[in-house]
Amino acid sequence: MAGRAQQTPLFTFGVITDIQYADIDDALNFPRTRTRYYRTSLQLLRNAVRSWSESPLKPDFVLQLGDIIDGFNKGRGSSERALDAVLGELGSGPPEVHHVWGNHELYNFSRSELLRSRLHSGLRAGRMESKAQPGGDVYAYHFSPFPGFRFVVLDGFDVGLLGVEESSEGYQRALRVIRQHNQNEDLNRCPGSGLQMRFSMFNGGFSKNQLDWLDSVLSSADDGQERVTVVCHLPVHPDSTEPNCLAWNYEELLTLLRSHSSVVCFMAGHDHEGGYHQDEETGVHHITFEGVIETPPDSNAFATVSVYEDRMEMKGHGRVRDRVLLYPGCSETESNVTHCS
Repeated sequence: MAGRAQQTPLFTFGVITDIQYADIDDALNFPRTRTRYYRTSLQLLRNAVRSWSESPLKPDFVLQLGDIIDGFNKGRGSSERALDAVLGELGSGPPEVHHVWGNHELYNFSRSELLRSRLHSGLRAGRMESKAQPGGDVYAYHFSPFPGFRFVVLDGFDVGLLGVEESSEGYQRALRVIRQHNQNEDLNRCPGSGLQMRFSMFNGGFSKNQLDWLDSVLSSADDGQERVTVVCHLPVHPDSTEPNCLAWNYEELLTLLRSHSSVVCFMAGHDHEGGYHQDEETGVHHITFEGVIETPPDSNAFATVSVYEDRMEMKGHGRVRDRVLLYPGCSETESNVTHCS
C-alpha cells in the first residue's frame, strides 16, 4: 500500500460538538472549574465553518455531536432564535450536517418537537444513502457517504427523563431505572462516586428496541465488510470520559459493539474536556471531542477527518489534537506503509 504522502482521501468530514450557544454573559460551569463562553461559541463555530469552506479538500459532511444550543435559552424564550443563529452559521459550510441530540436539545425542545424539527437530519439527508430510525420516537439512523463505509447516529436519551412528559410511560420507566442508583432529591446531582456517577438526569440510555436495531445494522455491515463509525452524544467507554458523562447502560452498548467486526470508531461529545481510548479487546477507537462551550475565545475546538482505506486521519484545531486512527487489524511500518489483515 502507498505511503501517506501519496494518497488522496476517499472522503472527508468535519466534527464539532457542544457549541451550547446562548446570548448571555460568560459564566462558570456547574462544578465551577471552567468558564463557559456562551456568546463566543458562535464565533468558534464560524471559525470551523470558514476552515472547512476554505480547505482544498472540502468536507463532504459535518457531524454535529449534540448540545447545539444551551439550556439557558429555554427559560429566556430564545430557543428558536439561538437555533436560527447556529444553523445560519452551519448553513454557510458543507451541505450535509448530521445532527446528534444531546441533553441540551432536550432542555430546549420536547422529543416530539425535535422529531419534527430541523435537527432531525435523518429525514433530510441529501445525496447520501440514508436509512430511517428504528421506529417509535427513537432518533437513530445510518448513512453511507462512500461505498464500504457507514455511519450510525444513535439516540443516547432513548431511555431518559428529558424531553418527555412526566406522566408518560417512558418517563416513569426511566425514573425507575435512575432511582435504583440515585436517591438525591435533585436528580441532576450525581450519586456516589466512580461509575455510579453516570446515573444523573443529564444522561440517559439505550432501549432494547434501539439496541436490537443497531445489532441488525451492524450485522449487515459485517456481511458487507464495511467500516462503521458510530456516533452519539454520550460516550460509552469508561476510559474515554469522566464517569459522570457515561450512558446509563454503556456496558450493553459496548458489548454489542465488541461483537461486530465492522465497527472501527465511536465518536461522542458531552464531556467538554474530551478523551480518547482504544479498546484493547477490539482495537476500536473511542473519541470524546472537546466542547466548544468551554473553549477560550483565542482557541478552537473542531476537527477535520480524512478517510482512507486503512485509517482515518484527524486534523484537530485548538483544543482538539491530531490523531491517526488505524482500523482494527491494520498496522503501520516505520515508513508509514500500512498493512491490514
